[in-house]
Amino acid sequence: MEQSSQRNYSPTFPGRISTHPHDVGENGEKAVEVLLASRDEPNRNYRSRGKSGRKSKLISLEVHVAQWLSELNLVSSFDVHPLSPNSDIYRVSVRRNQNSPSVFLTDVGFGVSQILPVLVLLASAPEGSTVLLEQPEIHLHPSVQSGLADIIIETAVHRKVQVIVESHSEHLLRRLQLRTAEGKVESDDLALYFCDASTGESISSALQINLFGQISNWPPDFFGDPFGETASMVKAGLKRKRKAESQGSQLKFD
Repeated sequence: MEQSSQRNYSPTFPGRISTHPHDVGENGEKAVEVLLASRDEPNRNYRSRGKSGRKSKLISLEVHVAQWLSELNLVSSFDVHPLSPNSDIYRVSVRRNQNSPSVFLTDVGFGVSQILPVLVLLASAPEGSTVLLEQPEIHLHPSVQSGLADIIIETAVHRKVQVIVESHSEHLLRRLQLRTAEGKVESDDLALYFCDASTGESISSALQINLFGQISNWPPDFFGDPFGETASMVKAGLKRKRKAESQGSQLKFD
């Protein structure tokens, strides 16, 4: 999904809104329209089911999305408001933290406006539906990529929505492995595939993940060689330190 530079929004059909709006558009351009349309059916979403199996308190789609944005530490407040009283033109304002000024969504960086359509889609998709996401982690820093994995799990487990994700994010995958090991998602409910196009055609292979979150058939150099690079870094650092000491100089470490 792409970032939009749009500042003003209006309902597609003022006064005649779909009963279950969830189409955010191919590139997420209708995400705010979905939020506006959802105001005709407030408090229809819930975050999770407790141990008793009962649904938690119903909340609005806007509150649902705002909570997710806050939990991802992207913004502290999120508000869709009319440009003026009785206006059909709306703007989205956010605060990065409690002490920061309120600014337009398009002025807070690429990541927030990039992930907003993803969150709106995951929160508004009807139970039993299937959602397709293409590289939703683009422009997101690592901690948000990991947090997005938790949101995907929440959507799949508690809202019974099948989520199919194309991703290159190690952070997203590692979080899925962790939650599998913790039992927050069952390995049987998680399907992982690796696509290899080295032969000129794309061939998918299933990755075998067990209940401990371990993957037994990693493709060669799937994530490079992080352990080898760490070991090489330590060796290079020691070599440089010895060279500096032999020359009677000192290296400064911050």
